[in-house]
Amino acid sequence: MGKMVAGDGGTFHRVEFDALTFYPKLQEIVRGEIVDITDFGAFVRIGPTDALLHLSQVMDDYLKSDVKSGIIIASQSGRTLKVGSTLRSRITAVSLGKGASMGKIGITCRQPHLGTDEWIAEGLKAAAAGGSGGGKGGAKGGAAGAAAGGGAAGKPVGKKGGAGGKGAGR
Repeated sequence: MGKMVAGDGGTFHRVEFDALTFYPKLQEIVRGEIVDITDFGAFVRIGPTDALLHLSQVMDDYLKSDVKSGIIIASQSGRTLKVGSTLRSRITAVSLGKGASMGKIGITCRQPHLGTDEWIAEGLKAAAAGGSGGGKGGAKGGAAGAAAGGGAAGKPVGKKGGAGGKGAGR
């Protein structure tokens, strides 16, 4: 039974519930969707919050940001990031706020097997063809198994998948 309080139109009941929480950890591999493009980078939705992908952390190429079109373009490789694109990235900075504010999260795509799904597929094709998988901002070397959900050199990781390392595959 609930409790009624005089002057309050609501009723109050004891409840039990399970809460799903998100606590980002440094070096964790996350998937996200680009929700906004700015002059200095892109905001990527990773779970309940947005993380900043700074232009300097996208790839090893000169980048131009077109805010009106919602696109980031690489000069040499011609690769693009658009609002709505999904990507795989690593958390590099976490500064959690007090109270209701979530704080700031920084991510990078400048490491092997990170970036958009298309970039990762290109890197895997290059690695399978006998190349190093190199290329500006793409997957740089390593075994193809690492990008297919395994850790370094294709070793499997925890149930959640992602690349191996501290905080990944909890």
